[in-house]
Amino acid sequence: MTDPIMMAQMVSGAGFIAALDQSGGSTPGALKAYGVPEDQFAGDDQKMFELIHEMRVRIITAPSFNGRKVLAAILFEKTMDGQADGLPVPTALWKRGVVPFLKMDKGLEDEANGVQLMKPMPGLDDLLARAVKLGVFGTKMRSVIKSANREGIAAIVKQQFEVAEQIIGHGLMPIIEPEVSIKAPDRAAIEDILLNEITNALNAMTGDKQVMLKLSIPAKADTYAPLVGHHRVARVVALSGGFSCDEACERLSHNHGMIASFSRALLEDLRHGQSDEEFDAVLGKAIDQIYTASVAKA
Repeated sequence: MTDPIMMAQMVSGAGFIAALDQSGGSTPGALKAYGVPEDQFAGDDQKMFELIHEMRVRIITAPSFNGRKVLAAILFEKTMDGQADGLPVPTALWKRGVVPFLKMDKGLEDEANGVQLMKPMPGLDDLLARAVKLGVFGTKMRSVIKSANREGIAAIVKQQFEVAEQIIGHGLMPIIEPEVSIKAPDRAAIEDILLNEITNALNAMTGDKQVMLKLSIPAKADTYAPLVGHHRVARVVALSGGFSCDEACERLSHNHGMIASFSRALLEDLRHGQSDEEFDAVLGKAIDQIYTASVAKA
């Protein structure tokens, strides 16, 4: 069963979710943006993951990173299994008042019908059981939609909700993330189809089950407002999707009931060479900006 204190924080807390879940494919870019030269880890996956873990630990142990404004953090599997302040990372996060989530998908299939489904996830039950033992509250899984193909979008939603049932079976809260590419020329049409498909899937759920939704900031503000109050939805959160922090926050501020779950937008000004004081000041500024966009709406 989900922890009731964590559940209350996720449903009604004021703040946002930090996405610290860059996987193997996106880690080199994240390190480069952080100011770590590629020659420090090129061809050495273990070194690369050590460096990204150091970056994540520096973030989650910074004074400004706490549950007053950061409700939760989404972790990569290797981060979940690691240590921070001498504690398992999920324990260290919750000690700071931040609810731990796990990114549990294994990446994307090749594009078909205008979408990229999730790859198969062998061993998912074992991973979910391990997450429960480590005190993780929920999970996140990502697919991508690139065009207004109703068949493709329906397949994305079907897959996400089927896996969500498996996650709920372990007592975890699933975050369903069908990302809409901000580069899609027919983005508004995609979002209308997606809203309809998600609504139908939510209405088909049984018992007292709930999910969280992580959605691209829509082309038309408040497109997803009907999902915010749906009794099957614990929270609707937004990904930055490639927008800068300033633009993502501006757009988010016009979407009522939607809070941030940003990655690149949160981390974009952090650098390896900053002193701890400079690092925390820059991180704190980003946290304040994203928090405001999440709780104070236009």
